[in-house]
Amino acid sequence: MAGIVRRIGITLEMIKWEHSIFALPFALTAALLAANGLPAWRTLGWILVAMVAARSSAMAFNRWADAALDAENPRTKMRAIPVGQLTRQFVLGFTIVTTIVFLLAAWRLNWLTLCLSPLVLIVLFGYSYLKRLTRWSHLGLGLALGLAPSAAWIAVRGSLDPRILVLTAAVMLWAAGFDVLYACQDFDHDRSVGLHSIPSALGLERSFRVARIMHFLMLALLILLGRLFNFHLAGELGILAVALLLGYEHSLVSPRDLSKLNAAFFTMNGVIAMVFLAFVSLDLWMKR
Repeated sequence: MAGIVRRIGITLEMIKWEHSIFALPFALTAALLAANGLPAWRTLGWILVAMVAARSSAMAFNRWADAALDAENPRTKMRAIPVGQLTRQFVLGFTIVTTIVFLLAAWRLNWLTLCLSPLVLIVLFGYSYLKRLTRWSHLGLGLALGLAPSAAWIAVRGSLDPRILVLTAAVMLWAAGFDVLYACQDFDHDRSVGLHSIPSALGLERSFRVARIMHFLMLALLILLGRLFNFHLAGELGILAVALLLGYEHSLVSPRDLSKLNAAFFTMNGVIAMVFLAFVSLDLWMKR
């Protein structure tokens, strides 16, 4: 039992489960918009379980699928599977367990979330193989995170409103943009082994421009979202805050200096998601 607990701890560290915060605030934002306030605590609880389980399952599957690739990459060769801290069989077992938890949460929410859950899993697991096929694999990761707002809306309403797809598209471009920046670390390695990415295809300079375009389009979609949901001052300030934080994130890194990429990727994106949730929550509270 002690060995299993230790391996679970290593697995959670490997998948960086605390970074579930990336998409979770956007899911909670959609849940608040769907309920026009605070949804039932039971619904919020199962949304939280579904989100954490889905991300944990997706990340563990990614480590399982990419074990051989990680072993060849100087940046990732010290991950748990390549160095022998975990076996691929154990990580696959963890993936199966967290997938079952996700399906259970989807079932406890409503019938539509359960019916759509296999499609979500296809997107989450399919992303791991896109880098072998297309330079646009970043959009696959973006879609995996972008599904969170639409899924949360369905969890609350039991149906899908086209307006929330605007937030899904915004989150998709946000995540894809920062994944393009993150992939710049592996520019040389990806080119040498034939893995596909925007940086390996276009080079670092143009990759940074692509990421900026994606984030500019994300902001445009957030402005549209504000119009569709009638944001007042607090919501509009939230969009402005996201724009300023994105600008700061891009100021931390450049094609010639990636040393602060982890701060830009992990810290700032978590802050961006939480700030947007806070301002939208305040906007809804002030309308009541």
